[in-house]
This record gives sequence, structure tokens and C-alpha cells, in this order.
Amino acid sequence: MTPEELHAAEAVELLRRVPYGRVATSMRALPFLALARHIVVDGRVVLRMHSGFGYHQACNGSVVAYGADNSNSREAELWSVQFTGTAQVTVPTNAELELFGPVPHFADGEVYDPVYMRIEPQFITVHSLTRNPDRQYQHAL
Repeated sequence: MTPEELHAAEAVELLRRVPYGRVATSMRALPFLALARHIVVDGRVVLRMHSGFGYHQACNGSVVAYGADNSNSREAELWSVQFTGTAQVTVPTNAELELFGPVPHFADGEVYDPVYMRIEPQFITVHSLTRNPDRQYQHAL
């Protein structure tokens, strides 16, 4: 395997450890982040989002960044992955739907209406913080 292939394989393995992440793009020239459920199939990231927000319309055909991390875990090593590429609205296969699992019932009080997007990654990044001491956060008042 090439170094790029090893890097992509590591990113995919990390992404499989968490079910949700955030997709980022712009809508009407303003940046936004949206929560999405993800799976990885054949090196591509497939997302499930609520269509009622309309975010998929801004993403479809555009370059997006999709990131996930383990920042809420108690692991000593923190990591984040990001896949950047063009997103396309897609119809998932039955096998992909099974990988996603059950659809949420509601999104912001509305019935959840799923829409799916496939990202063809052009850039993949992995970052980690190791030897992270006990993560007790303190905030000054």
C-alpha cells in the first residue's frame, strides 16, 4: 500500500468508530455545519440527513467537508478525521440502508425525512492528540 492508501485506511477505520459527524459547506455564501449519520462503503462516505432542513440542496454537486471525532470519549488519544470532496444526492442500496440502522423519528419536532448523499473524497486528513492528560476541563468565570 502507498502512504496515501494507508492514511485513507486509517481515516476510514477511525470514522467507523463513531456514528455521527458534521458536514460543512456554504449556503447563500455563508458557512454552515450540519449533523449527519455516516457509513463508509468502498472508500466513499455516505451520509443520511434530514431533508426538511434543505441542507442537502446546498451540498449536492458542491465540495463539502465531512468530519468526525472522538472528542466526547474518555480515550487518552483524541482524533479527528475529515473527508473533503464532491457530494451527490444518492439512493442507497438495501445493504447500505441496513448499515445505517433505524431512522430517527423526529428532527426539531418534525417527522424525520431522510435524504442520502455520497461523498467522493479528494482529500483525507487525520489528526490526533496523544498522551492527553485526564481531560478535566476548567473554565474561568
